[in-house]
Amino acid sequence: MAIKAPRAFPETGWGMPFVHFWDTSVTVINKAKNGASTRTFTEDGLWQLILQQAEAGDYVFFQFGHNDEVPAKKSYTTEKEFMNNLKRFILESRNKNAIPVLLTPVARRKFDSTGRIEGTHEAYSQLVRYVAAEEKVVLIDLDKKSQSLYRLLGEEKSKLLFLHLQKGEHPNYPDGKEDNTHFSELGARLMAQLVLSGIREKIPELAKRIVSPKH
Repeated sequence: MAIKAPRAFPETGWGMPFVHFWDTSVTVINKAKNGASTRTFTEDGLWQLILQQAEAGDYVFFQFGHNDEVPAKKSYTTEKEFMNNLKRFILESRNKNAIPVLLTPVARRKFDSTGRIEGTHEAYSQLVRYVAAEEKVVLIDLDKKSQSLYRLLGEEKSKLLFLHLQKGEHPNYPDGKEDNTHFSELGARLMAQLVLSGIREKIPELAKRIVSPKH
């Protein structure tokens, strides 16, 4: 979701194209950070910045899991900590009369030996679903939506959504790159469109502010 540095291009966070789909009544503030977990997002002061800026009626979108779930990372949080952190974000958003929205972590690209898509966030995506149900929060299941898209495109075409570069193809990656987690410009835009589809399904009052294509 994060805004990427120019040196990372063509790596693109889905929050970058997301800002362009709204009419002038909507301002999107993207505080996502590469490598952040629910714990480090708070430790780095980013959650506090959101709370300071949040006003009544604002929507606050949370997508975590990628960095919470990996024990080898410094950002790791246990399943219990992860759920408690999400509940804290929800409670503190509501205390500001803002509207929390939970998203499951977007799926990594992973196909098995038979060419079938595999889930890559099974445990932590399910925790997000549990919290959303328990706290009665709108849930956009981006994990399931993105898996469905990869399945539709297939093993080869789905590479176009990710940072897959041949050696010498781009000056930022002279040795090439094979990354099944971070998105290309195309992938980021399609992920943003999946989030928009979730908004249309679950938050019709916000969906009215999505810009309609001109014909």
